[in-house]
Amino acid sequence: MKLYDISRELFSTPVYPGDPTPSFERVRRMELGDMCNLTGFYTGCHSATHVDAPLHFVADGASIDQVPLEAFFGPCRVITVSGILTGAEVDALALQKVERVLLQGGAFLSQSAAFAFGEAGVVLIGTDQQSIGSAGDEQAPHVELLSRGIPLLEGLLLDDVPDGEYFLCAQPLKLAGLEASPVRAVLFCE
Repeated sequence: MKLYDISRELFSTPVYPGDPTPSFERVRRMELGDMCNLTGFYTGCHSATHVDAPLHFVADGASIDQVPLEAFFGPCRVITVSGILTGAEVDALALQKVERVLLQGGAFLSQSAAFAFGEAGVVLIGTDQQSIGSAGDEQAPHVELLSRGIPLLEGLLLDDVPDGEYFLCAQPLKLAGLEASPVRAVLFCE
């Protein structure tokens, strides 16, 4: 079995403009005579590799702890695409019976592409970009997918992953009442 760690490192990944910068503090250090090492850290929920829950753009949407864990665990397909995808382009991908789709190559979704993914029955969309929406059109694709209860796995590191079929494990932290969570995302293949 081959494993691909498709997560970005939290403290070195550039943050989305306006988001808080992750930081940490070494509270205890064995090298200074403490009996153990202990670190505290601070981050925004949308730093590095993370999952957006419906609450991110839907006022009464589910928070990250309310999204079913099955969405983040199961078969997926990695696809290389670029540009701003349209609904017709998504339809041409023939996604029947594909529940999780991870996009690499710098693609963003238009509202029609988000609609097409929703109509195809996808339960999770992932991207190697910081956001599924392009600058100037962030809201429409987020609302289209999140209002259907489809979580968004953003900030993936897919550089060394060939297109194809995999098994995804990308469980969010159990952060009650929050709109997103950092994740450690891994792909498995035979």
